[in-house]
Amino acid sequence: MPKPAAAVPETVGQAVIPLVNSLQDIIARLDGDAAAGLELPQVAAIGGQSSGKSSVLEALVGRDFLPRGPDICTRRPLVLQLVRHASPEEWGEFLHAPGRQFHDFEQIKREIQLETDKEAGDNKGVSEKQIRLKIFSPNVLDITLVDLPGITRVPVGDQPSDIESRIRAMIMQYIKHPSCIILAVSPANADLANSDALQLARLADPDGSRTIGVITKLDIMDRGTDARNFLLGNVIPLKFGYVGVVNRSQEDINFNRSVQDALAFEEKFFSTLPAYHGLAHCCGVPQLAKKLNMILLKHITNMLPGLKTRINAQLVAVAKEHAAYGDTVESAAGQGVQLLNILRKYCEAFSSMVEGKNRVSTDKLSGGARIHYIFQSIFVKSLEEIDPCKSITDEDICTTIQNSGGPKGAMFLPEVPFEILVRKQIGRLLDPSLQCAQFIYDELIKISHGCLISELQKFPVLKKRMSEVVCSFLRDGLRPAETMITHIIEMEMDYINTSHPSFVGGTKVVELAKHEVLPPKTSASLSGRKDGTMVGSEIQKTAERSQKSRAVFARDATRRATSEQASMEAETSLTGGSQIGNSQVGGNSSSKLPSIIPLKEPPITLKPSETEQDATEVAIVKLLIKSYYDIVRKSIEDAIPKAVMHFLVNHTKRDLHNFLIRKLYRENLLNELMRETDEVLIRRQCIQEMLEILKQAHRTLEEFPFEADKIEKGYSLTEHATGLSKIHGVSGDSTNGIYTSSPNC
Repeated sequence: MPKPAAAVPETVGQAVIPLVNSLQDIIARLDGDAAAGLELPQVAAIGGQSSGKSSVLEALVGRDFLPRGPDICTRRPLVLQLVRHASPEEWGEFLHAPGRQFHDFEQIKREIQLETDKEAGDNKGVSEKQIRLKIFSPNVLDITLVDLPGITRVPVGDQPSDIESRIRAMIMQYIKHPSCIILAVSPANADLANSDALQLARLADPDGSRTIGVITKLDIMDRGTDARNFLLGNVIPLKFGYVGVVNRSQEDINFNRSVQDALAFEEKFFSTLPAYHGLAHCCGVPQLAKKLNMILLKHITNMLPGLKTRINAQLVAVAKEHAAYGDTVESAAGQGVQLLNILRKYCEAFSSMVEGKNRVSTDKLSGGARIHYIFQSIFVKSLEEIDPCKSITDEDICTTIQNSGGPKGAMFLPEVPFEILVRKQIGRLLDPSLQCAQFIYDELIKISHGCLISELQKFPVLKKRMSEVVCSFLRDGLRPAETMITHIIEMEMDYINTSHPSFVGGTKVVELAKHEVLPPKTSASLSGRKDGTMVGSEIQKTAERSQKSRAVFARDATRRATSEQASMEAETSLTGGSQIGNSQVGGNSSSKLPSIIPLKEPPITLKPSETEQDATEVAIVKLLIKSYYDIVRKSIEDAIPKAVMHFLVNHTKRDLHNFLIRKLYRENLLNELMRETDEVLIRRQCIQEMLEILKQAHRTLEEFPFEADKIEKGYSLTEHATGLSKIHGVSGDSTNGIYTSSPNC
């Protein structure tokens, strides 16, 4: 039997990168929105087209597996996970082909090409969709890299005219995250100060704290030049420094020169060129592998606690959403229980919103607070701003007073004009009172729409039927409220209670009216005499005014007496005149009688004449109307909100639940009401899958030990310090700072 392969030492350093690889495989199953905020530590390789980026990745793997050519080769992001294991076998696995192992690396190359053409087309198109490849080998260190498309300026094939800006935007989507280590690859035979890779890296990482510079093609630099100053960081300093490498040339690729031979050539190049003596720590692919491994290890270790917190937070949020969706219920009994629970929660939420006990907002009024605002700041305030006499003219009042006296007129100011006019003003309160009830109805409709939004979203038929039933219930409650409001206004109009203790009437209102209509003229009266005494005519005028004031309620007595006296005088003059005439003519029958005096016909519309006495009476009526209107207004301001609350708001809180059950809890309606939409079914499935993925990620992190002393140890590289196996022409590690060839070379 073959001897089993020796196990790789189990240290935290060896476990941390595979841990992130596992998390990447897990989180890769999430869609873009769900994976937001869960960016994992990784290394992104960026560079211009033909910068040697793909050759560097192949050198790290030690195998030729990437599509090559003169034009753009990497047209989709390739997430490459290198997994070191103890078995001598090497193979690759694609995430899109689970369970399938690719032992032939030429087959891996063809699979990458096929998947690229599938998404980006076969004519140089570019796609943002990832290809995920995992390579298992004993000759690699655990590293995760993302090979991004090279920056190109001139569109070719099916590439759009803005291909450069698109590729730059794609690259920035990866390297902008603090969790990403940037591997900026620049060719040594170009102007390094203007490197596309270093310029992009500087945009995403201005201080260079997470950028590693890789300088390729050192062997084809102009004679007499070298990259020593760049490797030492003297030109563009980076925290992690630079590593110089020698790539396979196109001729080497054409003649199928192996990566192992290229590594041997690279070692010989650095060992024989004096310019790179003393730079063993930053020269060669083995050093790059070691640097990447150690940097990624430390970076992951620093990022893991925060990553764990973010995964836990998202797990809680997804679990909450999953609980809101619940499980699919198919049995009639289960659907009945589910419906009853929804109706109960709905009514509880409705009452809580009315009472202000649910989701108290800090930026605007909501629920019951809006009802209170309508009562006090809209209804009451509007009634208080009404002037009851604004719509009544003095002529209207005077006309009403005279009309109430009939053909004889009235000796006293009658109550009928006051009652007619005050009833008219009380009747004006009906419309705003009914409008107030309508406003409250509208608010209750809004509150009903805000209850259980997320839960009812799953059942569109139930949501629609509940909305119809609630609206019907509220309309049924609005009708008795409006009836009660109408009765309240009619009661106030039917009985004018002039005995109300707050009503201002009698002599008091007469005195107030006198002060309004007949202001004191003492100063004008006293100006007639220097000694301040009044002459006889002034005294008589004052007496006449006093007599008129006292005769307010006997207003027509004098007027009627004057009319009768005038009639008698006219009659006497006519009779006496005829007698005198007869006596003078001595019975002459031929003399003519006096001609008849014609009267003017009364106009169709008669207006009363206004006197000082009429003005006083008008003022009295106005004061009476205002006094009584204020009494009624205060009563209405108190009674209308009570009626609305009783018949509409509190009635809904008390009886809505039972009404919903009577209307909706029926066996023949359950299947229809509790039927979910296709979108809900799909979303529930997605949420369930997302929950399982996050649980798996959580368990993966929980199993990882975070002890600091073990983390500091990192990888044990005593066997193969570079992480690569001892191949022909490559020494294990350079300890003297100068590259030396292997004795077997």
